[in-house]
Amino acid sequence: MNPYRSHTCADLNKAHVGDTVRLAGWVHRVRDHGGVLFIDLRDHYGITQVLADSDSPAFKDLEKVRAEWVISIDGRVKARDAALVNAKIPTGEIEVYAQGLRVLGEAGELPLPVFGEPDYPEETRLTYRFLDLRRDRLHKNMMLRSNVVRSIRNRMWNAGFNEFQTPIITASSPEGARDFLVPSRLHPGKFYALPQAPQQFKQLIMVAGFDRYFQIAPCFRDEDPRADRSPTDFYQLDVEMSFVEQEDVFAAVQPVIQGLFEEFGEGKTVDADWPRIAYKDSMLWYGSDKPDLRNPIKMQVVSEHFRGSGFAIFAKLLENEGTEIRAIPAPTGGSRKFCDRMNAFAQQQGLPGMGYIFWRKGDDGAMEAAGPLAKNIGPERTEAIRQQLGLGEGDAAFFLGGKPEQFESVAGRARNEIGRELGLADENSFRFAWIVDFPMYEKDPETGKIDFSHNPFSMPQGGMEALMGDPLKVHAYQYDLACNGYELISGGIRNHKPEIMFKAFELAGYPASEVEKRFGGMVKAFKYGAPPHGGCAAGIDRIVMLLADTANIREVIMFPMNQRAEDLMMNAPSDPTNEQLRELRLRVVPKD
Repeated sequence: MNPYRSHTCADLNKAHVGDTVRLAGWVHRVRDHGGVLFIDLRDHYGITQVLADSDSPAFKDLEKVRAEWVISIDGRVKARDAALVNAKIPTGEIEVYAQGLRVLGEAGELPLPVFGEPDYPEETRLTYRFLDLRRDRLHKNMMLRSNVVRSIRNRMWNAGFNEFQTPIITASSPEGARDFLVPSRLHPGKFYALPQAPQQFKQLIMVAGFDRYFQIAPCFRDEDPRADRSPTDFYQLDVEMSFVEQEDVFAAVQPVIQGLFEEFGEGKTVDADWPRIAYKDSMLWYGSDKPDLRNPIKMQVVSEHFRGSGFAIFAKLLENEGTEIRAIPAPTGGSRKFCDRMNAFAQQQGLPGMGYIFWRKGDDGAMEAAGPLAKNIGPERTEAIRQQLGLGEGDAAFFLGGKPEQFESVAGRARNEIGRELGLADENSFRFAWIVDFPMYEKDPETGKIDFSHNPFSMPQGGMEALMGDPLKVHAYQYDLACNGYELISGGIRNHKPEIMFKAFELAGYPASEVEKRFGGMVKAFKYGAPPHGGCAAGIDRIVMLLADTANIREVIMFPMNQRAEDLMMNAPSDPTNEQLRELRLRVVPKD
């Protein structure tokens, strides 16, 4: 017999009754029933109930054990009485009568409990992450993550992709976030960077002729924290393919992602219809480039109904170039109480408020429009709005105006809030959409500088000819996959022609010398025969976060940083020693 265990804490059932066994694990819970001890023994696999009475040779020693001690038990398997069967666990029909005990590791007073799922401060949980991970919910999340990664690998291999590893120490590259720099001891004054993504390397793999690549790749970005984003590092499914167009990438990726959500979605429906939505339409309809399509609300432009109307605020607003009025339909939201609540929500988001109209049964039994806007613009315009939005009695509509870039994000949040409050979203489903036709460039509103709005390595739609006109009208072969309000995938068809690449970067303010300096390896490779290629990257952490039904990405990462990018368990970042600094020829400048 193994010195520690003959079975795991999930193995035993009625077929083992009468057997002598040895179990090992953590003391999950101790219950003293006056002369009879019950101990729930837990390991990675499950829980088995151990009991001992005063006749047991192990009774006196078992009285000393406490929560989270690691012990090994020798005992005999007994069937539980029918009334005491625990159908919630695989071992619920049996218990082990303890005849011997070995203490393998004592535990001190716990800074946080493992039994149950108490709401403890996150700082404590991260400091003692090794204890936090013993809790059932987090343990399940980590196993879900492991199984998701395994499934991804199997699906990619089965689809004809090959897995290759790319360097972790590399050159700095503008990928849209700050690099983590690594000083070089052998080359004083020079720095490596941790890769924000394997972008250039995976393109070079295509140039090298390997055709279909994937990798579960670590990526490092010095970013401001968010609930759905790690502030330091994350993992992504990195994919690249040669001789493909946009639709080929979609066709290769959808079975992998859809299959994952069907396999691990815990019974939620997975919609197989993944619409293609242009970026501009997504921003118009949903106020976001990662729309939650479980919510059926679609915003519309209703400017013409307010132009020259009696509602002076909107009428004057529309006299300014680039302004418009958008409506958020709210089916079943037709009450003054609900409308006032949503108006208060808009004010909390930093807007003066939202105008609204709701439709109700009038005193004469006919449907009538109510609310301040209805009175100002009159019945004819109100009816035209109702018909455009497809609303009826008991429904409402909310209105925001101005330059779209100034209110779109708030409109998107209001749409989500209205859908949630009215119960319109199908919470028991995963809804996907490809967001396509992203603008290649954007203008900084303060400096007027043109810069890339997304991935700088994407091919412009229309090639070189498109770059000869207004850069702000150029679309890229760039796409994202949205699911339930989160961006899961970002990708593009790559720019594989040096002359187009130089021109694209020139428009963003990068001269050819700078491009050669930053991307010399890729530029050089493209001069020796580069195939058309494209791909994408899917966020592993975010996929698991959705499947685990949590909004906090730290709940699906084994050892996450806190929101200040600190590792409280390992005390990172830490101060370097003087010897390390001298070796690297660095000096730390004190804070002011």
